[in-house]
Amino acid sequence: MSQIVIANRLRDGLVVFLGNEKQWVVQVQDCSPASDETHAAELLAVAEAAEANQEIVGASLIEVEMREGVLTPIKMREAIRALGPTIRKDLGKQAGN
Repeated sequence: MSQIVIANRLRDGLVVFLGNEKQWVVQVQDCSPASDETHAAELLAVAEAAEANQEIVGASLIEVEMREGVLTPIKMREAIRALGPTIRKDLGKQAGN
C-alpha cells in the first residue's frame, strides 16, 4: 500500500503533508507516496527531524490510493483532515480557501 506523511504545522496549525521535494505542503496531490516500507521509513525519518526542529507535530504515515486520478487518503479521518470541514463546503480546502 502507498503511504505519505501527514502532520500539523506548528506555525499555524494547518494539516500538512511531506511533499515531493521533502518540503511541507498543504495538498495531498503535491506528494509522492512511498510504495515500500524502506521508502516510507525514510519519509518518516525526515518528518521526525522536522518534529525535532519544532516545524511540525504529530507526524505519521497514512495510506493513500489513486481514485479517478486523484491521490486520496484511504481512511475517512485522514480524508477529512486533508480536505477540511465536512459541514460547510464553503470553508476549508474544498472551497479553495
